[in-house]
Amino acid sequence: MSLAVPPWLAHALRAQRGPIPWNAVVRGALSAGPLLLAAVVAGRTSLGVVAAIAAMLAGINDRPGSRRVSVRRIGVPALAGAVGMFVGTFAGEHTGAVVLTVLLTLFGLVAGGVSAIGPVASGAGTQLLVASAIGAGMPLPEEGWLRAVGYLGGACWLIALRLVLPTPGALTGDFRFDGEREAVADVYDAVAELLDAVGSANATSRRVALTAALDHAQDALTGPRLRRYASSATERRLHAQYAAALPLAEAATALAWAQDAVPGRASAGPRRLAVAVRENTHTGPLPAPTRSAPALRALDDALLRAADAFDQGRGGHLHPRRLTAQGVLRSVFGAGGREYGLRVALCFGASVAVAQALHHSHWYGEHQHWYWLPATAVFLVKPDLGPLASRVLCRAAGTVLGALVFAGFALVLPRPEGLIALVAVSGALIPVATRHFAAQTAVVTVLVLALVMVGGEPQASVGRIAETLLACAIVLIVGHLPMPGQRGGGVRSRLAAAGGAAQAYLEHVLRESRRPPLRETARPVPRQTERPLPRRTRRPVPRAAESVVRDTTPAEDTRALRWTLRREAYRRLAEARAAIALAAAELPALARHSEGADEIVAVLERIVDTTTACAVHLDDSGRLAPEQVRRLTELLDELDRLDGGRGRVEVRLPEVPLAG
Repeated sequence: MSLAVPPWLAHALRAQRGPIPWNAVVRGALSAGPLLLAAVVAGRTSLGVVAAIAAMLAGINDRPGSRRVSVRRIGVPALAGAVGMFVGTFAGEHTGAVVLTVLLTLFGLVAGGVSAIGPVASGAGTQLLVASAIGAGMPLPEEGWLRAVGYLGGACWLIALRLVLPTPGALTGDFRFDGEREAVADVYDAVAELLDAVGSANATSRRVALTAALDHAQDALTGPRLRRYASSATERRLHAQYAAALPLAEAATALAWAQDAVPGRASAGPRRLAVAVRENTHTGPLPAPTRSAPALRALDDALLRAADAFDQGRGGHLHPRRLTAQGVLRSVFGAGGREYGLRVALCFGASVAVAQALHHSHWYGEHQHWYWLPATAVFLVKPDLGPLASRVLCRAAGTVLGALVFAGFALVLPRPEGLIALVAVSGALIPVATRHFAAQTAVVTVLVLALVMVGGEPQASVGRIAETLLACAIVLIVGHLPMPGQRGGGVRSRLAAAGGAAQAYLEHVLRESRRPPLRETARPVPRQTERPLPRRTRRPVPRAAESVVRDTTPAEDTRALRWTLRREAYRRLAEARAAIALAAAELPALARHSEGADEIVAVLERIVDTTTACAVHLDDSGRLAPEQVRRLTELLDELDRLDGGRGRVEVRLPEVPLAG
């Protein structure tokens, strides 16, 4: 008889896998260590410590992706951290213990609510709180504004390394867009893998992987830019290649829904397109799949469109997310944002209060640094970063290991050159250590202890272990206290958003059932003016596909809106599933508040899959099949049954006649 591992323990033992990001390792080695060395040589050691801490936190946010996305993912949290450093320094120098505790607690409330917006906002909230704790609890000779400038400069140094240093894909085309190129190629690979999995038990997981690849590519291509439109031929071509993947993904999803047999050569086309994107070469000959079913015909038409798009490279619509002020306010002040903000505020405020009490009772000894306890609480309490119990276990284990390792190095390394080298090595290990929170904690502990010892703080490994364990206890106690309102607000808000996106997508597709099929509304291209497909495809254009090679009619605009709604629906579902998985890995006292949510999101995913199949069938024939109407009705009834009248999700059939 085998004993099942509890979800919270299984999550703590789970580690990410993948190749070592050597380019990120090089950037890590060149970030905090050289900054600290330059500051020591210039006689501004304390300012170098601040800049190195900022570079370390930026390195934690330095994840795979495009250069544009990295600017936002690193830069926005760094700006928030600079604000936190300035305010924390000012408050620590000019306020008493009580006022300081109240002020930082309010900071926690704001940072927690803002963190509910998304990953970048969550990173900004984290650095806001960590930097404010360091500014208030690490007395340094520099003024607050100079510390903030040093903090921002440390993060900007890593951003500069990210923008300038080449990556493994830099030898293929324009090196500025190697991250985008890899992301778009991954989409075509994911389409091929879904086609291979049609009719098997892996089809659902392959469709989820396709959603993740599309999300990643969309984010990579829609990063911050100085100009409104793509300014280079390479970027326009990547936009066109991404846009060409959307109808392929739609057709593959419809085939997976139908579970019909798919010819083995069907996946060869997307794979060749992936190679063409990755190597920046021609597509070569594309196979023609069987055109015996609506989804197969849609797949073949999408391949023809892709070949034309690869040849033209004139850009394409990215269907980006529209982040409105109303949506931001709903995230911050909704159930999820309120619960998030309250939990962070209580944990951060309690840790600041305890740290202040220990500081004024001289528990820390001769030095005046009390930042470690509240900074540790910040990394523990944020629910979007992982389950509470898992993070507490990993943080405690990682801190103990890192403190002991540093204590050993501190006995033998020369100062300060040996400690500076240790900072550089630790910075290089951060990109690898981010695969597991305990490993990341151990590396960060070594790096920070080395930094502050260079800055003049005595060796305090034992004290840091004690403070970490105290922070773990505070977060565990406060995290399980009764909260006002209904618990599980984060999951409920994600479910509601997913349900709203599914409803918008369903309404749009079913309203399309009142128009003629796309094949009848598309404007055929006259033979004498038609631009042929490139010769390298070695395929004649089938007569049935004449009307879809160069379609610029209003029907195509309707299709573009449909793809935007479909992307938003699948993205919202992925966010809901991620939130549910994290909530399920909490201790039972917290996990019970999200019970049943996984079944609801699974039904929502099947509704969106069915809607996609309906859209493809409507393009082909202009009416729904009876099986599709029946499946939609059954799924909506099942959703009502699972929700039990609690109103967590609202998806209804629109008031339109359903053909078929």
